[in-house]
Amino acid sequence: MGKSEETFRSIEGQLSAKGLHFGIVVSRFNSFITDRLLGGCLDALRRLGAEGEAVAVARVPGSLEIAVAARAMAQSGSYDAVICLGAVIRGDTPHFDYVAAEAARGIAAIGPETGVPTIFGVLTCNTLEQAIDRAGAKGGNKGFEAGMAAIEMARLMKEIGKRPKSGK
Repeated sequence: MGKSEETFRSIEGQLSAKGLHFGIVVSRFNSFITDRLLGGCLDALRRLGAEGEAVAVARVPGSLEIAVAARAMAQSGSYDAVICLGAVIRGDTPHFDYVAAEAARGIAAIGPETGVPTIFGVLTCNTLEQAIDRAGAKGGNKGFEAGMAAIEMARLMKEIGKRPKSGK
């Protein structure tokens, strides 16, 4: 670290879920994938100290409905972060493109609107095999990664809100 950088305060989110509250919105559509994502997400939260009552799971019909429930959770003031989990798998029609784009757009708007970290854990895959790989097979579990991102962002937001101690 250079001399000039030593005077700056570094703000980072630590990976501890202890004392934090999380809302998870998960799509029932493609549940054979989204249940795996949810399992991975819950595993990450538990491993890093989240307690059972500190996590609420809302199930919605499909990926397009995720944003509505996630926005309600974020606006409630009850959660330090909201995690959105779904799976959109390409088919033979352009339906995939509309659902994937609108789900992403809706979820992406929530964090800046509310100030609550809103994590995008919706798989958008070309094939079922890709979805399986990303939900716990060779591609890891993107639900686990979403849980880790939620913890880090929730802690970061708390750190940002702290006033630095006066050095004088």
